[in-house]
Amino acid sequence: MPTSPFCRNWLKTITAALWLSAAGLPVAWAQQPDESDDVEDIAEDENVSDIDASEPRRDAPTLQPVAALPAATPDAAVSSADEESTAAKVAPNIDLKDVAPPPELQPEPEPPAQPQRRAQEREQAPRQQPHPEQPSEPVTMGEEPAAAIEGNEREQAPGTVIPAAEPESEPEPVATSLTLLNSEILPGTATRLAWAPGIQMAGLSQPTPVLVVNGARPGPTLCLTGAIHGDELNGIEIVRRTVYDLDPEELAGRVIGIPIVNLPGFERASRYLPDRRDLNRHFPGNRYGSLADRIAYSLFNKVIRHCDMLVDIHTGSQRRTNLPQLRANMNNPEVAAFTRGFDRMAVVHSSGTVGMLRTAAVAAGITSVTLEAGESLRIQEHQIKAGVNSLNSLMEKQGMISRMFVWGEPEPIYYNSYWIRAEHGGILFSDVELGDRVREGDVLGFVSDPITNARHPIKALANGRIIGMAVDQVVMAGFAAYHIGAVTDVPAQEDEQVED
Repeated sequence: MPTSPFCRNWLKTITAALWLSAAGLPVAWAQQPDESDDVEDIAEDENVSDIDASEPRRDAPTLQPVAALPAATPDAAVSSADEESTAAKVAPNIDLKDVAPPPELQPEPEPPAQPQRRAQEREQAPRQQPHPEQPSEPVTMGEEPAAAIEGNEREQAPGTVIPAAEPESEPEPVATSLTLLNSEILPGTATRLAWAPGIQMAGLSQPTPVLVVNGARPGPTLCLTGAIHGDELNGIEIVRRTVYDLDPEELAGRVIGIPIVNLPGFERASRYLPDRRDLNRHFPGNRYGSLADRIAYSLFNKVIRHCDMLVDIHTGSQRRTNLPQLRANMNNPEVAAFTRGFDRMAVVHSSGTVGMLRTAAVAAGITSVTLEAGESLRIQEHQIKAGVNSLNSLMEKQGMISRMFVWGEPEPIYYNSYWIRAEHGGILFSDVELGDRVREGDVLGFVSDPITNARHPIKALANGRIIGMAVDQVVMAGFAAYHIGAVTDVPAQEDEQVED
């Protein structure tokens, strides 16, 4: 029986696909695997492993070095000043609240060769000319110079008292321009720049917006990053609202905000990068490494190294939600002092793990914390307001802004916390909510087996507070269901409740 042309074409297609598969060549429809398959060595998500792997707090904290980061390349710690010695143009001063066109990347100038650069520096350096009143003969040690003080060459009469020169007062510091992403941001201006790691085809490359406010007065540089995981939406809005509300004329210092770091993941509503790696496991990056290494390297050297302080904003993951909280290495005195500037924000001690942006930034001398607020793939107004409020209080504490600010009661510091895991698979039904205080033995929820109708309770292992939890969902045995802050400490309130 003769076969139809359609059947013959179908057989040829199947045969070609089998041959390509056997030869190890990619098949067109196999280039987009399900994201749940073979995700890069992620046995547990960061929200849980961050706590499980944390080093305990030391009783007498001293400034400790952060865990050594993996060696990437010899140029991994290249100063951003070397990469951006000149700006392509002066960034326009705009109102960030206005609707703007998509950002455009500024061309990066090619750095001159080393001998040429040194020659240019010699040509640009001012030549030292001898002072016309300076004596040509060197002064012998122990001899009095013929010239009198301040260039007066007339000899003083014997017994004449020479008045002491008044010490020069130090000039008041002034705000300076900021060179970032090949643009110069003048003091007292706000602008919208663009960052791209240069890992896509040029025709498909889409830059990430970078919001910059350079204050009219000098001060520290604060960086805010959101959506390092593309499905964490609350952080995007926290960064946007915080930066848009700043007036450059009233700001002391600089604020650099990147609402969406992982733009490819955000476009796909995915936590991970297109290569299925977790970006927050690859800092400070490697320009010759994997896709995640290259993106991390570009962000860290082009933007993060310009900062004095960093707040990296996240949410819970895998359908977990977090009480607004800071994750901070409380063994580091500078970081511990930094956390006192966040109003109404609980602090959870976490030493951090290698590859996290927070860990890499602290190792580079940048005071850094992680801010956790809410659940992924959702916009939660209460969590966003809490995040914006805490960042405003931080800037007020750092002397960057001056506003009427009513401080709330200090939140506890949880030096010890732990995750309670489900012992059985089934559907999770919780009896507690975020922020609830629990006692040892309290039932937090049940895992119901829909096949056998068995109900398995999950109980608290110690007294504490629910600072993170999974939403009701299907779980397997071992799933981290409840995050309990166990040992707390309430810091003393050093400042006035109302500050102007």
